[in-house]
Amino acid sequence: MRLAAWLPLAGAPDWGFVDGGRGGSVPRLYRWALGTGQLRAEGRSPSSLLDYLYHGGGRAELARLAALAGGAPPTDLDGQPFWVELQDLELLPPVQHPPAFRDFYTFEQHVRAARARRGLEMPPEWYEAPVFYYSNPHALLASGLPVARPRACRELDFELEVAAVLERGGRDLSPEEGETRILGLAILNDWSARDVQRREMKVGLGPSKGKDFATSLGPWVTTVDELADRRVGRGRYDLAMAARVNGREVSRANLKDMHFDFGRLVAHASEGVYLHPGEVLGSGSAGTGCILELGPENVPWLEPGDLVELEVERLGVLRNTVVAPD
Repeated sequence: MRLAAWLPLAGAPDWGFVDGGRGGSVPRLYRWALGTGQLRAEGRSPSSLLDYLYHGGGRAELARLAALAGGAPPTDLDGQPFWVELQDLELLPPVQHPPAFRDFYTFEQHVRAARARRGLEMPPEWYEAPVFYYSNPHALLASGLPVARPRACRELDFELEVAAVLERGGRDLSPEEGETRILGLAILNDWSARDVQRREMKVGLGPSKGKDFATSLGPWVTTVDELADRRVGRGRYDLAMAARVNGREVSRANLKDMHFDFGRLVAHASEGVYLHPGEVLGSGSAGTGCILELGPENVPWLEPGDLVELEVERLGVLRNTVVAPD
């Protein structure tokens, strides 16, 4: 299943399944299935994917709803259509305002190359555990929305990443348990103000204002059952990745090259703390997946008007255009 959220040209935000160029409203399907007795559940129709997950929903019930959608009438009990054309919608991030957003640092090629440009060796501690920093869960942007370059930034960068969205939480999970908590994967662009980041990290803490202004997520979440045939070992997936700037391909990678798999990321994040449904865990930039690594002499820093497209096999294309600050 592919799960997206959207804002109709008129009406309230909605979410649901993506089938080709259509979006199928889960709230409307949910109400119809409850009203006709085809689904037995307590409570209200979930207003968002996060609302659905927080109230115990998961892939099994979504699969049942998707099956019911095939036999549903064109409209729900209130006369509203179940299916709408995505071209008539404004996409929203598939998960809006998640409880937490951690971004990891899991591709050795990226770490090694980016550090080498600064004259640094690989620290042996990097291989001991997957490190992460907290980013802003309220600055997520959807595919298609503009990204404003921060006022203090002249070295704007993209990062080609994939994020895992949690279906269920837990504490002190093993990597095997961690993998079972994942709902699905989505493309993530961790926009980075490199000149701002360079200054602030001299203080000795992780990135802050260099990273918290925007992160793109989408265009949808693809559930892990749809990716089972591309699963490599535990928590890795053989999925081709690419980045384009103004139509020119500047990066190509593969998600299977993560040094630490997604199950390990979830397990590490859960050490001593409770994770919650809907939390987002980023992979970190893939090898060659950012200008910092490629070098601005080869790919210039991003300017207003530049279109950045990140494409990951089975996950879609995440598109955003850079604009000048307001």
